[in-house]
Amino acid sequence: MTLDSETKAVELPEDHADELRLWLRLLTCTTLIEGEIRGRLRERFDVTLPRFDLMAQLDKAPDGMTLSDVSKRMMVSNGNVTGLVERLVESGHLDRRTSDTDRRVQVIRLTKLGRAEFRKMAAEHETWIADIFGELTEKDVRELMRLLAKTKGSAQKAVQRRQD
Repeated sequence: MTLDSETKAVELPEDHADELRLWLRLLTCTTLIEGEIRGRLRERFDVTLPRFDLMAQLDKAPDGMTLSDVSKRMMVSNGNVTGLVERLVESGHLDRRTSDTDRRVQVIRLTKLGRAEFRKMAAEHETWIADIFGELTEKDVRELMRLLAKTKGSAQKAVQRRQD
């Protein structure tokens, strides 16, 4: 049986500060949830999580977005987005056109097919997330949201201190 990083830290707690064990628990949760969502998307829709994420960004922008804007929102490089876009254009899920204001800029948007298929995926995705968090009460969810907001703020401040 392979042990995850959190389990290893629990077995040797003297080797790990509480903050490190918290980081490992967050990482373990993220890895478990992301792996489950990836698997379900692949099995049910034959789509990757990055493609789903790209389509999710475009679903919020009916007039389309530039490749640069999409890559910023997804927190990946333009090169990563370009490959995803190529495959989704080929499959008929995305439309790509040159910007009206800058001929060097490409604007992408979901096609009718892309929007319809994404919305089917998104509806199922929402039920999967509800299932994954099904053991948590509404109070648990509110408390986790509060604590994770505080955690995010702490992390953002640490990043800012390092950049100053």
